[in-house]
Amino acid sequence: MNPAEVLIEAGRLASEGRPYALATVLSVVRPASTRRGDRALVTPDGHVTGWIGGACSEPTVVREALHALADGESRVARMEGGCASEGVVEVLIEPVLPAPSLAIVGESPAARTLAELAQVVGWRVRRDGVEGADAVVVATMGHGDEELLAAALAADAGYVGLVASARRAASVLAGLRDLGLAEEDVLRVRAPAGLDLGPSSQEEIAVAILAELVAWRHTRPDETPVPQEAVDPVCGMTVAVEAAAERIVHEGVTVVFCSAHCKARFEAEPDRYAGTRAP
Repeated sequence: MNPAEVLIEAGRLASEGRPYALATVLSVVRPASTRRGDRALVTPDGHVTGWIGGACSEPTVVREALHALADGESRVARMEGGCASEGVVEVLIEPVLPAPSLAIVGESPAARTLAELAQVVGWRVRRDGVEGADAVVVATMGHGDEELLAAALAADAGYVGLVASARRAASVLAGLRDLGLAEEDVLRVRAPAGLDLGPSSQEEIAVAILAELVAWRHTRPDETPVPQEAVDPVCGMTVAVEAAAERIVHEGVTVVFCSAHCKARFEAEPDRYAGTRAP
């Protein structure tokens, strides 16, 4: 896959709301197997699409890409020598983390205004159901609210809100209890949704809900785990454990490697190497 095709694949992942890190080779000092401008994508499972160097570069790029996905910060990885290469490669790693998706159910004025405003501030707005959405707002004006809220809770949406008056909201929550939902789930529903602005128009209600959604977005816990690392006992390179393609179990302990070359050397002389092993 050439650099242009990598960018096309990046666009596809972005359109699907899937996170990835874009790695771009900034500079190369020969000998090295990559060129300036080469690109690759790294997904959260450590899969690499594209080319940013062979066994001497890829493990480091993957490790740094997983850290970038965990903390959301770009970084430059520098590889000097190591393995079979004496070259130097610098790679820019940029995490691309999709905005949360917001499912809005209903055709009320508040729903339409919220959809427009949420897109302006970068949310991925959906109107095709609640399954898989990060946040759900039900604004049907009383048409099947209990079933929609129950579906959103079952789908484990992080934010679930109901557009309703305080009186109707209490009735809908009672209906959820009648459906057999646990009290802890019922209490997850923000009803009425949005900041309390007092008597408000439908458009102002949409603004109040968006404000609450923005606050939720910036305070929700980070769900991207920091990758575990181990040291290749042969070459000393630090490797992301979950993404390591080369590994063996030696004396009941998992040992990970940066490449098949290091794995083969370890298997040939296991008593010679004593490195850090995977937890």
